[in-house]
Amino acid sequence: MLVDSHCHLDFPDFADDLDGVVGRAREKGVGRMVTISTRVRRHDGLLAIAGQFADVFCSVGTHPHHAHEELDVTAADLIAHTRHPKVVAIGEAGLDYHYDNSPRDAQEQGFRAHIAAARETGLPLVIHSREADDDMANILEEEAGKGAFAAVLHCFTGGRDLAMRGVKLGHYVSFSGILTFKNSQALRDIAVALPAERILVETDAPYLAPNPHRGKRNEPAYVAETAKVLAQTRGVSADEIARQTTENFFRLFSKVPRELQGAA
Repeated sequence: MLVDSHCHLDFPDFADDLDGVVGRAREKGVGRMVTISTRVRRHDGLLAIAGQFADVFCSVGTHPHHAHEELDVTAADLIAHTRHPKVVAIGEAGLDYHYDNSPRDAQEQGFRAHIAAARETGLPLVIHSREADDDMANILEEEAGKGAFAAVLHCFTGGRDLAMRGVKLGHYVSFSGILTFKNSQALRDIAVALPAERILVETDAPYLAPNPHRGKRNEPAYVAETAKVLAQTRGVSADEIARQTTENFFRLFSKVPRELQGAA
């Protein structure tokens, strides 16, 4: 079984094809999908999608692009949302210095609130980090000093130092379709260096479709292509990567049941 640990099934790209998208993922052996929150105020839409499918779960959080729009969302607010059985993670939250769509102080404030919620609930924090390696690593280390929390650096595109500092803190690193791109050798080098028990795969669908689907709408079924390249990169079989990344997923996303009660 494979797992798509990060997709966005509530995005308009999937509105007319949701049943087909989930069905094609199942056909490719994708046994769990986590659709990730980008705005807390739109969380009801995520819950509705997760409620339709036994194998789809969701997070709750505010993407750094929207941090300034939801600064009134507190850790307590996030924690309240996690009482729903389908909510299995906090985020995505973090720092994005590439677009800077939200002021950096707002991004940091929101990020720290999400860390507090992850620490309190024990649920994993889904971290977005783009062109912010030093600040991200420093915040993670500072916050770890206040108490441990589980986390994954999603859609990893940072440098080796951030990856290793994250792993040292006990966090995970997730690879998207970017791993399959011809110009991503530096990223593949990082993927080789990481401990097997700290790696995940994802799509970040509808974005970043892996080769050979690059340029098209991404979807959870395509996580198989990223897993295949990750296996080749690490010199192991596709079955071994599926086994390892799925085991890692269930260890990190511990609220997701290993056995589903019925199917949808």
